[in-house]
Order: sequence, then structure tokens, then C-alpha cells
Amino acid sequence: MNVLRTPDERFQNLPGYAFAPHYVEVDGLRLHYIDEGPRDAEIVLMLHGEPSWCYLYRKMIPIITAAGLRAVAPDLIGFGRSDKPDSQDDYTYQAHVDWMRAFLETIDLRRITLVCQDWGGLIGLRLAAENVDRFDRIVAANTFLPTGDAPAGEAFLRWQEFSQKAPSLPIGNIVNGGCTSDLPAEIIAAYDAPFPDETYKAGARKFPLLVPTRPDDPASAANRRAWEALSAWQKPFLCAFSDGDAITKGGDRAFQERVPGTKGQPHTTIVGGGHFLQEDKGEELAAVVVSFISGTKGF
Repeated sequence: MNVLRTPDERFQNLPGYAFAPHYVEVDGLRLHYIDEGPRDAEIVLMLHGEPSWCYLYRKMIPIITAAGLRAVAPDLIGFGRSDKPDSQDDYTYQAHVDWMRAFLETIDLRRITLVCQDWGGLIGLRLAAENVDRFDRIVAANTFLPTGDAPAGEAFLRWQEFSQKAPSLPIGNIVNGGCTSDLPAEIIAAYDAPFPDETYKAGARKFPLLVPTRPDDPASAANRRAWEALSAWQKPFLCAFSDGDAITKGGDRAFQERVPGTKGQPHTTIVGGGHFLQEDKGEELAAVVVSFISGTKGF
């Protein structure tokens, strides 16, 4: 495995991002994470998706820590300040789950409230289903857990095709296109920062191909088992989807129909948010998370 590491100077003076870096080794790879707030507080684990990095959570972290909570936001392998294997063959769905499980175990995160969006949910929901004792709550935001048993939506299939055929994968512009707001050039550049050139984008290129779109996908069986666990999940589970995401629209209904822990929870629709609702409405989503945790203490 040939591994690339984005130079540190690429992350200097990014707007709204003054968090100290933390690193841990998983499977011989350096994984970066933000860790803010009291170390003995309840943990809010925020998992990003494709093709963003933990910069996506910069608006939410100060609100979460101001509430006395510990905010932990890792960069998935292949993204952000984490190491980046340069071959698509090095990335599988299971590898991402295993890397993040190793991260949880290495720094021993417990009492976790999971906040997950996009691939953060495809990975995070697997983690929660397979490590129930580490998780207290889940907030699902613009995500899903596909098994390939239902047809993929047209919007996703178009994105999947683009991700493989585009000669250059414009990371920052992709994030901008998934927002309802028009991001300033310096914010777009911050999303581009982890990727000096195309050789660093193998992980971003591969993610769309790893989404199960057929029943016999390599990840389908494991995701079905995760759904079995979630179908018995009694802990608090909140849906906080935006109203402007064509990719995951309707995913909140699937969770509310199948996960017992969703019953009686104050599910919310974030009005005016696109796929990357943390960017469009990060402060509002953070307030929803804080309120949810406060309202479910001692469940």
C-alpha cells in the first residue's frame, strides 16, 4: 500500500478552523481527529461523508462544547488530514468500518452520541449496530443504510457515474453544489485543501462505488445484519434531515418506521439546508443535537 500524506501547510489559516490536530494510528495509517471540550463529558462523535472532511463540522463544534459536551470529529481515511492510500483498491466499505472501529477502540470512546451524515451514516450506523455498548444515542442527518435490495435513485446514479468519468474531481465545488448557499471561494478552497492533486483523491473516487446498489454487493449482508440490530435499537434515535437533499430524501421515514428508538423523539426537518446541512445550517443542527442530548439524559 502506497500512502500519501497531505502537507500540514495546506491546513493553515483556513477560515473558521482553529482546532488543534490529534492523531492516532489505525492499521498502520495515521488518522486525524478534532477533540474539543471536557475529556470526561458525554461525547458527540461527528462523522463526515463524501467528499468532505471534519471541516464540515466547524460551525457545530463550538456550540456543542459550549453545552459542556466533548466534540470528536475524525477525518475518514483518505480524507482531511488523515492518510490517503493512493489506490482505489485499498478502499472497501468494510475497511472504512474497521478503521473507524479501531479509532473508537484506540482512544476508547464510550457514552457516544453519534451524529452522522452521508457516508458518516453508512459507516457510523454500522459501528453503532455492531458496538451497541459504546453508543447512547444516534442523530441521523441526510444519510441512509443501503442493502442493495431497493433500486438506487437516479440522482445517486448520476453522481456515481460522474465520480468515475470526470477527469478531475472538483472536491470543493462538489460540496458547494450540495449546499443551498453559495459558498465563498475561501470555503471552497478549504474543502480542496486535503487534496493537492488527483493522486490524493482515490478514496473520494472510490466511495460512490462502495454504496450497495445490488442485493449481492459485498457489503449487503453486513448492512442487513446492522438493520436487524437497529430494528431492536431502543436507545434514543433522532432524525434531523434537511428539506433540500435529493440524494437522501425519504431516508428519515425508513428509520422512523424500523427503529424503535425513534418513537416519541422530536424529529425535525432543517428548513433551507441542502445535502451538506452542516454547512448550510450547522448552528441549527448543533442546537438540535444539544437539545436532544439534554432531553434524553437518563433514558
